[in-house]
Amino acid sequence: QVQLLESGGGLVQTGGSLRLSCAASGRTFSTYTMGWFRQSPGKEREFVARIRSNGGSTYYADSVKGRFTISRDNAKNTVYLQMNSLKPEDTAVYYCAASETFWTSYSSSYAYWGQGTQVTVSS
Repeated sequence: QVQLLESGGGLVQTGGSLRLSCAASGRTFSTYTMGWFRQSPGKEREFVARIRSNGGSTYYADSVKGRFTISRDNAKNTVYLQMNSLKPEDTAVYYCAASETFWTSYSSSYAYWGQGTQVTVSS
């Protein structure tokens, strides 16, 4: 089992940048696919990015491709989401999640979730 804690959210202007971090507990972090998801009020949770357990592969939603970068440091049990060129439509609560067995963008395949961190992009 793994516990996740996000940090790094905040208020930023359009065009600005933020880096989210997700610290994981547990000795098996390096075996999990890690994902970032987000949810805005009145909308369903949506996939943002994912990274393989060894960091060798990444995948992004079209809406963030070229602006966001997911990375991980298995020695620090941490996954990151660097967000550049932020837009008001990026405003959401951002969640990190861990999947033990799946390489997928479906939130239902991620067994472990953090509590979320708010990102607000002002226009």
